[in-house]
Amino acid sequence: MEFRLLGPVDARDGARRITLSGSKMHTVLAVLLLARGRVVSDGRLSELLWGWDPPATWNAQIYTYVSRLRKLLGPEVDLVRRQPGYQLIADGARVDVVEFERLERLGRQAMEEQRFAQAAETLRRALDLWQGPALANVTPHLAEAELPQLEEARTSALEHRIEADLALGRHGMLTSELTRLVGEFPVRERLRAQLMAALYRCGRQAEALRAYHEGREVLAEELGVDPGPDLAAAYQSLLSGELDTLPQPAPSLTSAVPTVSAPPVMIPPAPLDFTGREREFDVLCRRLTPTEASGRAAFQPRRLLISGMPGVGKTALAVRVAHAVADQFPDGLLYARLRADDGTAVDCGEVLVTLLRVLGENSANVLDPNGEPARTEELAHRYRTRTAGRKLLILLDDAANELQLDPLLPGTTESAVLVTSRNRLSTVPGSWTVALNPMKTGESLDLLSVIAGDDRISAEPEAAHAVVEACGKLPLALRAAAARLAARPHWPMTRLARRLTDPASLIEELRVGTLDVRQILSEALRQRPLSERELIYRLAACAGGEFTAMAAAVLLRLPENAAEEFLERLVEASLLEACGIDATGAPCYCFHPLLRLTAASLEDFPAEGEWLRAG
Repeated sequence: MEFRLLGPVDARDGARRITLSGSKMHTVLAVLLLARGRVVSDGRLSELLWGWDPPATWNAQIYTYVSRLRKLLGPEVDLVRRQPGYQLIADGARVDVVEFERLERLGRQAMEEQRFAQAAETLRRALDLWQGPALANVTPHLAEAELPQLEEARTSALEHRIEADLALGRHGMLTSELTRLVGEFPVRERLRAQLMAALYRCGRQAEALRAYHEGREVLAEELGVDPGPDLAAAYQSLLSGELDTLPQPAPSLTSAVPTVSAPPVMIPPAPLDFTGREREFDVLCRRLTPTEASGRAAFQPRRLLISGMPGVGKTALAVRVAHAVADQFPDGLLYARLRADDGTAVDCGEVLVTLLRVLGENSANVLDPNGEPARTEELAHRYRTRTAGRKLLILLDDAANELQLDPLLPGTTESAVLVTSRNRLSTVPGSWTVALNPMKTGESLDLLSVIAGDDRISAEPEAAHAVVEACGKLPLALRAAAARLAARPHWPMTRLARRLTDPASLIEELRVGTLDVRQILSEALRQRPLSERELIYRLAACAGGEFTAMAAAVLLRLPENAAEEFLERLVEASLLEACGIDATGAPCYCFHPLLRLTAASLEDFPAEGEWLRAG
């Protein structure tokens, strides 16, 4: 069911127009709809139908109008008698006045948050609901009571829409519209100030001055007043040549000519070949919205962590999520990579300097006299001040530890933080973690298809499955294998599958261009202390499948508790997988096959004979 009041009062049931006869029937329907579910008394209905001179049978006539209306509208509308009058409830029906108010409210909110393109589009949709003068076929008594506030709401929405268009630099398109509107509303100072701004920006300074003087004369003749703040401020700015970039001394001037600065967008482009991870993607998007499905309060911190082994696709997922929820963060999308190319942790002071500059902080405030970053404590204070009250999404990629992360977390809840890390940063306050595992078989085949071509996968499905298994379903390895196929269209899938069967050369086969599985996995391994690297090599060289802490203790010649503590540290660093329990209830562990092969191939790791002799 649809009801229209912004024009002639009308009711429709789907495509069928419901025929209402006479202004009285239209008036009763409009009054009940404008009450928004509240009871309208008999006396109020009488006043809006007949004014101060109702007929002797007014009560009976109202009853008749309501009865006819109830029959015409049918069971979808609940029109009932509620003392001292009548009540109309139409749950699920579309009422154009209600929709207009919703869109107008969203448009004003977008203006306040300087999302000007969205504001202009939303307000334009609101104004498009008007089909002419509102309440065009009701009694004069209802029109006199309700039309002024409806027209004021429409004009205010129009001014906000023009304000957004001016902010977007559309002044050339606005001059004719504003000239017409100023003629229609000659004492509306805000519209005249907007006309002056549009004319001035089009290089028509003399006409802008004329518009001001005409407005001053109209105000004096019709209202006996001088120009108000809107018009006076626009005139002074025009004389000083500042109408292009007004300093916003008053709200009226801000409305007339807003200044625009685009919000920062630092995140990398969304990966075009991203596949899979639907569940994790949906959960992360929900958690990043102001309120999400679990009922978590909007005022709590939104700090989301994506953890997993190197090459599992943490950054790709985070970037895709960031682009998907970008409209929820109108003040910008910040990005910082927290590890250098060699895998070492980046100093958080350097990261803060970069982010503060993007947020508008003067370089003199973030660098000391020698050009070095100021003290981290001072930078963190400025950062939290700059981010306070702003709706930002901050993507911190490849965090090393909680100490590095702490200064980069905003102090208020308007902004959200999305962190990727190999480590499970369980002590970050207010955080929630998604742990990524290697992909499922179907997702892995989809990724191969997107990069190498679906026809090659469907032509040799068994070979495609063999490639997926050889890559351990690790997205980084799958991309490298698919890229090799895409670069060699003359290769059959079976050729690559056969080359990946030899463990001695498997890692070398998964290298093409900048995609180098061995390099990325080895960087993560080399970040461990030297004493741990020796132990990792022993495990990688001798433990080909699952093993318990007791088995590792024997192999590593350590007490069982020390061995278990070491294994758990590797699990927390996503260099080892916890893969269930054995028959005795002891936890079992295993390497990802590519990580094990990489560890065994590293030249700066101890050779097997060396650790045997050392033992």
